[in-house]
Amino acid sequence: MRVAINADLGEGYGRWDLGSDDELMDYITAANIACGVHAGDPSRMSSAVRTALAKGVGIGAHPSYPDRQGFGRRFMDLTPDEVRDWVTYQIGALQAFAAAFGGRVEHVKAHGALYNRAADDEATARAIVEGVLRVDPNLVIVALSGSRFEQVARDMGARVVAEAFADRAYDRHGRLVSRRQPGAVLHDPAAVAERVWTMVSEGRVQAATGEWVPVRADTVCVHGDSPGAAGLLARLRQTLADRGVELVSIGQL
Repeated sequence: MRVAINADLGEGYGRWDLGSDDELMDYITAANIACGVHAGDPSRMSSAVRTALAKGVGIGAHPSYPDRQGFGRRFMDLTPDEVRDWVTYQIGALQAFAAAFGGRVEHVKAHGALYNRAADDEATARAIVEGVLRVDPNLVIVALSGSRFEQVARDMGARVVAEAFADRAYDRHGRLVSRRQPGAVLHDPAAVAERVWTMVSEGRVQAATGEWVPVRADTVCVHGDSPGAAGLLARLRQTLADRGVELVSIGQL
């Protein structure tokens, strides 16, 4: 059984920092690095890439809607062509830093509202996949397990891994509960670790309303900007390793 643990990193800007990237990279196997659009800047991209390479963590681009004010968590009315171009642009920026330090980008995971819209909107999903494939067809696309995005990417011939979320509540349709709802973000390290083990070993997760829904967890995400993220990741990694799960980068899945 092989699983990648990923987190969104490099999401500060200028003098503002968000999360502790260096500490988080001790526990993850794949880093989704902000590309300067919803967050991040050239210096942070450079630093995140170098740290990932030093710690043997897989490098991934984390493209988003061009919405820095809203941290990429607001839906935007972009055309599919615009989405495709923004995705290509952001991957290219991170590829430049990876190449500069002798590394390579392995995967692409859309951020925030762009990721959530692609889960159910075929036009957005296709635009993201097109934006990735025209850069490098060997890049792995991370898509929400069971989503329209996952199916579209597979149908288009992309390399795809299905993602589950360790620290986010699910609804009965297998979608993430809105952050505006109480209990949408989970913080108990022991409970989260056991929840992820159930996802990995049984292929299911319990929705916030009690139903069990199917989920495929090729890779599991923990949000790096959540309070206590490092402790949560440490417990999760140890739990999976103790139960015989091989932890790899997304590019190795």
